[in-house]
Amino acid sequence: MLDRTLPEPTAAVDEPLTPISVSGVYWIELAPVLVAARDFYPQPLTVGDGGITRITSGEADLATNAETQLLRESVTNSDLRIIMTVTEGFFRIVGRRSAGIETPADLKGKTIMLPRKTSANYFLVAMLETVGLTEDDVNIIGLAKEKDGQGGMAQMSGYLARGEVDAISIWEPEPVNAIEQLGDDAILFQDRDLYREVFNLHARAQDLADPEKRRSIVAYVRAVAEASEALKEEPTRYWDHISDISGFSLHEIEQSWPELEFPVQIIPDMLDVLEREDVWVAKELHRAPRSREELAKLIDRSVLAEALGGHNDR
Repeated sequence: MLDRTLPEPTAAVDEPLTPISVSGVYWIELAPVLVAARDFYPQPLTVGDGGITRITSGEADLATNAETQLLRESVTNSDLRIIMTVTEGFFRIVGRRSAGIETPADLKGKTIMLPRKTSANYFLVAMLETVGLTEDDVNIIGLAKEKDGQGGMAQMSGYLARGEVDAISIWEPEPVNAIEQLGDDAILFQDRDLYREVFNLHARAQDLADPEKRRSIVAYVRAVAEASEALKEEPTRYWDHISDISGFSLHEIEQSWPELEFPVQIIPDMLDVLEREDVWVAKELHRAPRSREELAKLIDRSVLAEALGGHNDR
């Protein structure tokens, strides 16, 4: 078991830190990153809007994304590293009973809306596999990117409620909105043992090898760990700030909160998750899946161990 007791800050943390830039798409999963930047990092820090491509473009030193996006980006950016799991998000498929959906097997032949090439897409694939179905057995409608700051996600529940699609697969809070609009017509599918989104914080290996930049990164990871514990103990204290940044209402955040966990670690089965999902990503990108040894290089547990006062373990 991980020792959740954080060590007292050392004097070195009080010394000026090399500036770093942090980025993350403004989903509710980003909560520990946002709270860390405002309340726990020892120097002023603003979290920019954008995922892991902000690292590969040189616009950020640290960025968050789901595991599926790391698998996509790391093919051409092999120095990307997972340095902390920020949030585990438990997805839900929401369907309409009036469309003849009562079990996952009933999704066959149905029209399902989701953002393609994402963790929500993979979640649907994993759920379909449990009943012997594939993506070819359903009609997938990709979610178009809109100018609503949320990639068009806020429209999904409306499509579902109007009967234009039969089900949606997506992260929170849109399942909350869909359930509330459909009422008794809503049918939910979730399997926490089958799949959860692993929303990680990433860095580049070259930055982790730079002593001054690493010191700042370690200090920020520690801040995220402290923010995570604070969110577990008194989450409502921080919801206004999360709402202000993300644009999601306090109601959406409150109703979505039970579907999130903040592990303060890199999940123990991270390599298993990457190995399993790279098969799906590789097929979509028309390449061979990477070996377990190759994927293991994408995980660096030493930063979190250092931040929490433990021993380095790469």
